[in-house]
Amino acid sequence: MLSSSRLSAVVRRSAKQQSHPLALVSKSLQARSLSIKSTSPVLSSKRTVSQTSPALPYATPVDSIFAPLDLHPERHIGPDAHETEQMLARLGYDSMDAFIAASVPESIRINPSIVSDETIQPYSDSEFSKRAREVAGMNKVFKSYIGMGYHEAVVPGVILRNVTENPAWYTSYTPYQPEIAQGRLESLVNYQTMVTSLTGLEFANASLLDEGTAAAEAMIMSMNAAKGKKTYIVGSGVLPQTLSVIRTRAKGFGVKIIVGSPDELLEKPEIAKDLCGILVQYPDVNGEIRNWESTAKKVHELGGKVSVATDLLALTLLKPPGEWGADMVLGNSARFGVPAGYGGPHAAFFSCKDALKRKMPGRIIGLSKGSNGERAYRLALQTREQHIRREKATSNICTAQALLANMAAMYAVYHGPEGLKRIATKVHGLTHILREILVSFPSSPYQIVNKHFFDTLTISVSSDLGAEALHAIAADSSINLRRIDEQTVGVTLDESVGLVDLMKLVNVFAKAAGTEQFKAQQLINKANEVGATGIAGEVFMDEQFRRSSPFLTNPVFNTHHSETEMLRYLYFLQGKDLSLVHSMIPLGSCTMKLNSNASMVPLTLPGFGGIHPFAPADQTKGYQELIKELEHDLAIVTGYHAVSLQPNSGAQGEFAGLLVIKAYFDSIGQSQRDICLVPVSAHGTNPASAVMAGMKVVSVKVLANGELDMADLRAKVEQHKDRLAAFMVTYPSTFGVFEQGVQEACQIVHDNGGQVYLDGANLNAQMGLTNPVACGSDVSHLNLHKTFGIPHGGGGPGVGPIGVREHLAPFLPGHAIVKTGGSQAIDSVSSAPWGSASILPISWAFIKMLGGTGLTNSAKTSILSANYIAKRLEGAYKLRFSNENGLVAHELLLDLAEFEPTTGLKVMDFAKRLQDFGIHPPTCSWPISTGMLIEPTESESLTEIDRFCDAMLQIRKEVQAIADGKQPKGNNVISHAPHTVAVLTLPDDKWNRPYTREEAVYPLPSLRTNKFWPTVGRIDDAFGDMNLVCNCPTVEELAIDIDA
Repeated sequence: MLSSSRLSAVVRRSAKQQSHPLALVSKSLQARSLSIKSTSPVLSSKRTVSQTSPALPYATPVDSIFAPLDLHPERHIGPDAHETEQMLARLGYDSMDAFIAASVPESIRINPSIVSDETIQPYSDSEFSKRAREVAGMNKVFKSYIGMGYHEAVVPGVILRNVTENPAWYTSYTPYQPEIAQGRLESLVNYQTMVTSLTGLEFANASLLDEGTAAAEAMIMSMNAAKGKKTYIVGSGVLPQTLSVIRTRAKGFGVKIIVGSPDELLEKPEIAKDLCGILVQYPDVNGEIRNWESTAKKVHELGGKVSVATDLLALTLLKPPGEWGADMVLGNSARFGVPAGYGGPHAAFFSCKDALKRKMPGRIIGLSKGSNGERAYRLALQTREQHIRREKATSNICTAQALLANMAAMYAVYHGPEGLKRIATKVHGLTHILREILVSFPSSPYQIVNKHFFDTLTISVSSDLGAEALHAIAADSSINLRRIDEQTVGVTLDESVGLVDLMKLVNVFAKAAGTEQFKAQQLINKANEVGATGIAGEVFMDEQFRRSSPFLTNPVFNTHHSETEMLRYLYFLQGKDLSLVHSMIPLGSCTMKLNSNASMVPLTLPGFGGIHPFAPADQTKGYQELIKELEHDLAIVTGYHAVSLQPNSGAQGEFAGLLVIKAYFDSIGQSQRDICLVPVSAHGTNPASAVMAGMKVVSVKVLANGELDMADLRAKVEQHKDRLAAFMVTYPSTFGVFEQGVQEACQIVHDNGGQVYLDGANLNAQMGLTNPVACGSDVSHLNLHKTFGIPHGGGGPGVGPIGVREHLAPFLPGHAIVKTGGSQAIDSVSSAPWGSASILPISWAFIKMLGGTGLTNSAKTSILSANYIAKRLEGAYKLRFSNENGLVAHELLLDLAEFEPTTGLKVMDFAKRLQDFGIHPPTCSWPISTGMLIEPTESESLTEIDRFCDAMLQIRKEVQAIADGKQPKGNNVISHAPHTVAVLTLPDDKWNRPYTREEAVYPLPSLRTNKFWPTVGRIDDAFGDMNLVCNCPTVEELAIDIDA
C-alpha cells in the first residue's frame, strides 16, 4: 500500500534550474506532439502524497551533446509527427488540443501538470537499463530452502530464450481465433495432458492464476455439488497462503471453513452432516506424506468432494491422487521451469474427474476439426465463462497464466518422463542424504519431525540451540531456512541444489551443532552409504506411497529431448501463431500495445527472478523500492490515495475492490449494504465479481445511443438506497465513448450512501487527460497487462492492482505471512504478497521510460488512431456509437447487423476473412452480438492502421458482391475463409469455388510479399464441444491420422 511515509524525499525542479532533458519533452518530441498544451479547466489533485518520482541524479540541457538519443516515447508511439498531422487533417482538426477537446468532456479533464514530466520524470532506454540493474542489485539473492510451494526452478536455456524472451510467444493474445493460434493451443493441450497424466484424473484446464485461487475454485465446485451444504474442511498441513485465499473466497458464498485434522473433524456429527468437501496437501507444508485413501472414502460417503493440493514433481514418484480417491487436484506448476520471481506469476494447475469437467473453471483447450477435415484445437466449453453467465457465474475467471503454462509444458516436453523422474529422484535423494546426516551428528540437536518426505524436512532444534541461532548462521552463508517457530525450522530442496549447495547447507547445521565441517567427498561417501545413487525412480518412502503407473506416454513427451529437436519444435509451433510480431492486434477492450524489449529485459535479471516471496525484508529492498515507485506513479495517473499490487488479474482486482468496499461498510456499521448496480453493457467479470464478493447484482439499463440510462439508475438507486453498496461503471464505456454523465451518475450513488467502482479496463484513454477520481470513483482496478505494457502472453499473465481513495486505504489486502496492505486489511486475494511480482518491472519500465508527458501523449494517440479508423471506414460500415461531435474514445464499435439479411454473413465471417489478410480480428460479438470492437492503441503506425482499413474496405467490396448476386450466399470467399496453403494447392478438379485462388489468398497486392498463413481451415466449435477431447494424441491416434 502507498502512504506518504513510505515515499522517499524527492527534489523538485527549480524554475531557474535546467533539468535533465528527459524531464522535458525533447525538441523532436515537442514537434511530434503538435502543441499538446491543454486549454481545459483545471481539476486539482487532492492527493496528500508527493507528486514526483525519484529525481534523476544529474541534469543535462535538452540541447546538449550529452543528451541521450534513445528516448522511449518516439519508439513506443507509432505515428510520427507527419503521420499525426495527416490523421488530424483527415478528421478535420488542426491541432491535437482541438481534437482532444472534442473527444473528452471538459468537465472531467484534469490539469496537465498532474501527469507530466515534472511528476513522473522519464528515463531514456539506456538510463532505465542502468536503473533496473541498480534496483535489482539491491535485492540479495540468497539460496532459499524456504519451500512452502515456491522453488528455485532451473529454466532450460532453449525455453528461456525461445519462449520466455520471445515476442512471438509473449505478445500473442488469448486464442479466441484458433485458426491463427494452433501453436500455443497445442502447447496448452500438452500442459493439460501433463497435468492429467501426473495427477491421475481425466480432465485439466489450461491453468489458473495461482495455487490459492485454484484451491478456492475447488472449494466453490465442492459447495455447488453438495446442494446446500456449506462446511469445508481444510487440512492443517495446507499452505497458509492458500488458506488465506480460501477464507477470502468463502465469505462471499457463506462457506464455513474449519481447519484441522480431517480424520478427526469428520467424526463430528455437526460437521459431517453439512460437509461439502475437504482440501488436503500432499505432501503437506511440513513435508509429511499421508495416506488419504480412507479419508477420501469417508468424505464420499458423506456426499462431499475431495480436493488435493500437490506438487507435480513429487507425483513422478508418489501415487497420484486420482488413484486414491481425489475428485480435484491442484497446485503450482512453476517447479517445471519457472523462476520463483518473488511469488509469481506462476501457472496453477487444476484437474478433475470426468463428471466435473463442465463445472471446472478456467479455459479448457479441446480438439475439434477444421473445414478441411484436419485436426484443430480451440477453446472448449466457452458457455461456462462469465462473459456469458455474468452474475450466474460462480467464478470470475477471465484469464489464465498461458505463457507460464507453456513454459511448464515445454519443460515436460524437453525432459520427458524419464528426465522428470531423474530430477525428482535427485531432489528426493539429496533430501534423504541431508536427513541421514542431521540425525547422525554426535548428540544431535536435531530431530526430524516428519516421518515421510519427498523434498522437505521439518526439523526440531534443541532448546539449547534454538531456531534463531540456526537462522543467523544460515544467513551468514547466504542461506534462507523456513521459519516455523522458536524451536523448529524447515528445509525444502529443489532441482537447483548441487553438491556444493548441499555441503554449505549441511555445514550450517554442523556449525550450529558444534561439529566438524563437511567436505564434498564426505557427502559423496555419505550418499553411497545411505544408498542414494540417483538412479531414476529410486525412492526412500513406504511402498504405500510409491507410484507404479506410467505417465507422459504420449509421443510429444518422448521425442524432443535434444536441444536441436526442442528448438525446431518450438519454432514449428511458433510459426502457426499470429502475434504482434506479424501485425496489429486491434482487439477492443484488450489494448494490445507494444511490449518493448527494453521493458522486458529486467524480467530475467537474477536480482528479480531469484527471490523467494517469503525471503526476509532485508533481502528484498530492490523489490520494495520498485513497488514503492510503481505504486506512487500509478497513484499519480489515477488520482487515488493508495494502491495495492496484489491482485494478479483484472478480475481479481475487481473482486478485491468490491471486498474493500464491503469491509469499509462493515467498519462503519452498515453491513446490510449488499446491492451492486451493474450496467447491462458491463464486462461479464463485473457481475461475476460482485456475486463472489457476496453482493446481489441489479442491472442498470443503457439507452439506444449507448449512454447509461440515468433515469433507470436513479430509480434503482432510490429503490435500493438502504442496501446500496456499489455501482460498477466502465469509463470510457464499453461502447467506446466518453459519456458526459459519468460524474452525475457517481454523485447519485454517493448521495445515497454507495461507493463507485470504476473498471480500469479502458484507462489507456484516460492517462493524463482525466482519471477515475476526477470521474467520481472510489476504487478501480487497473490492467497492467493492457494499459501499462505487460504482454498478454497468449492468455496471461496479467496484473490487476487496485487504487482507492483515502477512506478505503485501510482495507487493502493483506497477507498471511508477509506484512502488507492496510491497517484493517482484508484477507489475501492472491497467494503471493505482491501477486505477480516478477513482471511488475515491466510496468515500472513502461512508466519510467515514457514519463508523464509520454503517458499523456500515448492516450491522445490511442484516441486519435481509433477515430482515424472510424473516419476511413465511414460509409462502408455503421459506427454504432459516438459522442455529440461524432467522435469515439480509444476504440470504436462497428455494427455488422445490416449484412446478415442480404448476404447471410455474421460477425465471425468478417473475422475469419481478416485472417486471410494476415490481420488478427478485433473483438467479436461484444459488447453487442452483432458488433466488432476495434482498438488500435498508440503503438501502431499509420501504415499499419491503413493496412487494417484497406483490408476492411476490401472485405466490404466482397460483401457487396454477395449482396449484388455476383457471389452466392454460403459459397463465397468470405464464408469459406480463412484459406490455407492446403486449399490453395488443391488440384484443379477439386477447386469448385466461384472465386479464384488469387482472390482467396491474395486479396491485396501487398500480401504477395508479406503474408501470414492460417494453418487450419475454419474450426467447427460445435463438433469440439460434442466430442470433447482435451489431451494430446497417443501413438495410436497419431497412427490413425497418418493412415487417414
